[in-house]
Amino acid sequence: MKAMKIALASAVATVALSGAAMAEEAAKPTISFNLGITNDYVFRGVSQTQGDPAVSGGVDVGYGMFYAGTWVSNVDFGVPDPKVEVDLYAGVKPTVGDTSFDFGVLYYGYRKDKNGAPGANSYTEVKAAVSRNIAGATLGAAVYYSPEWPGKGGDATYIEGNAAIPIAEKFTLSGAVGHQEIKNYGDYNTWNVGIGFLLGENATIDVRYHDTDEHSYGKIYDSRVAVSLKAAF
Repeated sequence: MKAMKIALASAVATVALSGAAMAEEAAKPTISFNLGITNDYVFRGVSQTQGDPAVSGGVDVGYGMFYAGTWVSNVDFGVPDPKVEVDLYAGVKPTVGDTSFDFGVLYYGYRKDKNGAPGANSYTEVKAAVSRNIAGATLGAAVYYSPEWPGKGGDATYIEGNAAIPIAEKFTLSGAVGHQEIKNYGDYNTWNVGIGFLLGENATIDVRYHDTDEHSYGKIYDSRVAVSLKAAF
């Protein structure tokens, strides 16, 4: 685990330092917005809304290979607070030939609890991901590391492999398999598979099956189907 931490930190630092030199002088800033609605907000196989609907929205800013953004959604962890998640993230996306990389930092923020204390669920992760198009399919892998999981969970690592392939005009089949390990809480495996359909130029609808191998952790870890509508502009 220690070697993984060092490798992740080194990769992020190396790309960040070399990114400025590699950025094209002609690059112009871009800004985009996204909106979404789903019958169930599922994150790594686990419902974040107790199986209820969620509405989300975000803003992304890009400049060459650099990016930053924020994303907001309602949540429900089965307790009075928090009710809102606010994410902040930034990173770089360099490309080498046909291979794309993504090195970034993510902060998952939650409103303070009912006693006025800072959000106990808030935490930070660093991310290293890679993807490549092979024979029309996009194959990818990612590693996320957090030095302190919420609730004094200790350090945590999430590893995922994913794939997406067009199966017809406007239809894409995709799926992922992941493993979440939390030092003081244990671990579980998760997987999902679904079909996305392009609605016009800016909107997609996704129907996805999610599951984990730890239903004993509670109902939010049970299998479920999430139907999501997303728009970007």
